[in-house]
Amino acid sequence: MKKFGKFDQVVRWTAEQMYDYSYVVHTEKWQGKEIKDDPRYAMIETLNLSFSCQMNPDLKEIGNQIKPNFDWADEHFEERVSGSPLNPPPSHVRWPYAQKNNAEFGGDEKFSHTYPERIWGKYGEEDSPTRKSGVTLKGIRYHYGDFADVINLMVREPFTRQAFLPIWYPEDTGSVHGERVPCTIGYHFIRRGEWVHVVYYIRSCDFFRHFRDDIYLCARKVFWLIEKCKEKDPENWKDVKPGMLTMHITSLHAWASEKPMLKNLI
Repeated sequence: MKKFGKFDQVVRWTAEQMYDYSYVVHTEKWQGKEIKDDPRYAMIETLNLSFSCQMNPDLKEIGNQIKPNFDWADEHFEERVSGSPLNPPPSHVRWPYAQKNNAEFGGDEKFSHTYPERIWGKYGEEDSPTRKSGVTLKGIRYHYGDFADVINLMVREPFTRQAFLPIWYPEDTGSVHGERVPCTIGYHFIRRGEWVHVVYYIRSCDFFRHFRDDIYLCARKVFWLIEKCKEKDPENWKDVKPGMLTMHITSLHAWASEKPMLKNLI
């Protein structure tokens, strides 16, 4: 596992891995769009890239190291922790790489999924009968949880190994519905001593359009979780700080035509 002390080192190292070791791949779809055998959609890919980086206790410094799309990412983070399953989230029209419309990606009015919807999905979507009635969704045996339940678990059991926030739901398995499925699998939070670490599992990540924002939004979740735990149990959480952010990426990719741009980051 490659370990770093700053996220700008992570970005530079990752660009090097992509430039030196990626290979060209052709997939059947991109963002739900058929691209098979179309040379315009050739991609470069690096498989199974992983790293760990110590999070600075100053979130502003983390942002300076990562350099995400701040205007969008900060707005979207507030949507992710809003407690509402927003679909679409209002910030989607301000995402720098926004598509022309949602119709191609899951419907005229709603996306096939959103992060707020998955993070706060225990009552169903915004206008569902279950949410209006306050009834939680039920799996095979038990009722759904959400990010608030993850926080409550860590307050009850600060050193638990069970504090996992899934973004990938069973309905995504096999993509039987034919729509896009989440890139993120989920986030595993774990406290050891006075540090909260996070392991971020993601199946697919676009280096130029998502990588920096994904890291930044993950780090912000750790800060938010610690803040909420401190509010609920200040005595046991008063000295807790962000620890290591570990990220496992199955497919890190970019368009083949973008490969020369990687050189500028090395």
